[in-house]
Amino acid sequence: MKRSTVMTAALLILPLSYIAVFFVVPLLSAVGASFGLPDFSVDSYRRLLEVKVYQLVFSKTLFVALETTIVCLALGYPTACFVASLSPRRRAVAVGLIALPFMLSVLVRNYVWMAMLQDTGIINNWLVGWGIVEQPIKLMYNELGVVIAMVNMLTPYVIFPVLASLLAIPRDLHTASASLGANRMATFIRVTLPLTAGGTAAGCLITFIVALGFYVTPAMLGGPSQMMIANLIAFNVKEVLNWSFAFALATSLLGATIVLYFAYRAVVPRGVALKAA
Repeated sequence: MKRSTVMTAALLILPLSYIAVFFVVPLLSAVGASFGLPDFSVDSYRRLLEVKVYQLVFSKTLFVALETTIVCLALGYPTACFVASLSPRRRAVAVGLIALPFMLSVLVRNYVWMAMLQDTGIINNWLVGWGIVEQPIKLMYNELGVVIAMVNMLTPYVIFPVLASLLAIPRDLHTASASLGANRMATFIRVTLPLTAGGTAAGCLITFIVALGFYVTPAMLGGPSQMMIANLIAFNVKEVLNWSFAFALATSLLGATIVLYFAYRAVVPRGVALKAA
């Protein structure tokens, strides 16, 4: 065996061991527990498929995640285009401002949104004070409040991949497109949009997957009526102590995430997917 191969294997032992101990083993344990091992049983999965309430929770989670992703894309793509048009110094400042909320705890940001969205919060006080509405609008403990907060937290996941794709486009392509008589809209549709497809798809995929597992925001801003899969898992772990069913929910969520990833790899061309990554 070559010395370089031995050295490479030696260097990989520690990170691979870490991944095996802290990721692979717990994951396999969770999957096994969902089947009630050592006594094999599919009762938890059968219950998941037969009880309509759990199907509604899954559909609610998927819909909220999809809704959040669409709004994040609608806000994030134009923002990325604007940031890409700035000078390098101003772009660095803009990127820092976009990344700044990541330095705050998710819990803190949710408390801020609670202060803004409640009936006596900042937004409703402004709307009533300006005479736009007569009574406060219900912005909390419903789907609207959850989506608003989730969009605020997840939009950067769309902005950064799209921005990376935009910055990778050679300026000469836009110049060549203009020299051939294409206006800005035609250049955007025929040049910019196709070349940023990989970054856009990657950003949407990341946003959707992260949104599927949101726990704190639906619990604080949505209430019991806006329960998502993560909240249902926590309920079964802390309240009813049904660990097997909780593991089945978690495994189903993991399976949905894996399916989405492979669907992304199947739809997005391999070269484009690699560039986006």
